[in-house]
Amino acid sequence: MSDELVIGGSGELAAAIDRDGIDTLLKPLVREIHLFDSFVSGTTHLADTSVLDEIKEGDKLVLRREENKFDENAILILTESKKKLGYVPEKDNSIFARLMDAGKMLSAKIKSIEKKGSFTQISVGIYLVDF
Repeated sequence: MSDELVIGGSGELAAAIDRDGIDTLLKPLVREIHLFDSFVSGTTHLADTSVLDEIKEGDKLVLRREENKFDENAILILTESKKKLGYVPEKDNSIFARLMDAGKMLSAKIKSIEKKGSFTQISVGIYLVDF
């Protein structure tokens, strides 16, 4: 193997370097830096509530900026299959919106899910994806 980039067993990008005939796999080049814990807001207003039955703790989530007349810093939270789950709460989103607008990639991961009657409270960790 010559010096190259490879995708490891867990899907992480890593550098593979051939030194004296010995292949060395360096630590992944992509890592997630935990920034903040929050909750998903807007779950009571979902058009398709079936998404709440499909998610589980540990699921990775996609964050995407959204033009929104109610919140100029709106950040949509989607499942990996691009189903709408809700939003980063308005009280928490201004710094994350600025980071995303500056080209930084953010992601989220479900930390816990609690059913409270007809309401589902979803706790998420928000991460900076660092290359």
